[in-house]
Amino acid sequence: MKGTLVNAAAVIIGSGVGLALKQGIPDKYQNTLIHGMSLAVGVIGLQMALKTQNMLIVILGIAVGAIIGEALNIDGGLNKIGEWLSEKLSGSDEAGKSNIGRGFVTASLVYCIGAMAVVGSIQDGLTGDTSILYAKSLLDGIISVVFTSSMGIGVAFSSVSVLVYQGLITQLAGFFSAVLSEQVVTELTATGGILIVGVSILMLEIKNIKLANLLPAIPAAAVIAYYWPI
Repeated sequence: MKGTLVNAAAVIIGSGVGLALKQGIPDKYQNTLIHGMSLAVGVIGLQMALKTQNMLIVILGIAVGAIIGEALNIDGGLNKIGEWLSEKLSGSDEAGKSNIGRGFVTASLVYCIGAMAVVGSIQDGLTGDTSILYAKSLLDGIISVVFTSSMGIGVAFSSVSVLVYQGLITQLAGFFSAVLSEQVVTELTATGGILIVGVSILMLEIKNIKLANLLPAIPAAAVIAYYWPI
């Protein structure tokens, strides 16, 4: 869990720096930085998605995950958490409420979906090697500065998502080390890559996608990959 704790701390520290710089970064620079980061996130997602060795596994994983996610209404749950935080921190400022919720949900998705979060947590759980999560911590800290400067304090609360999500994967990796084959890791990473592309689209405000409802696609793809005949 050491790597995950450092990662969560990096998000909080980066958010603090972002808040300090909030008044000193004009809106036009903030928007351009966010657009640039959005494009970079999209490229990272494409690189991850193209690593798949069996696109059928990824497609099936997304289909199953979408059904599960809609049934559980994960997106609605995350938004309710964001609204609750907004009520506590923003008073009657409707614009502030919306921004805090958006910061929490967007940052949670960006930090929790991806090869580094999944593979890094698995490596930490299996071998105790935290090198991948340390590298991710540096990246997330930088992203937190940019996100917080434009979306506010809600980004800092995504550190809880990082703790829960990566901590759970780390613990599960220790219990299920025997089933986490190279094929399983490859396909769940590729599935996460497709969702990362969706995060980029969401950040660019091209289309409103309920990405949180697709989160179950990652474990679904892992299960399908495990039972898929080689």
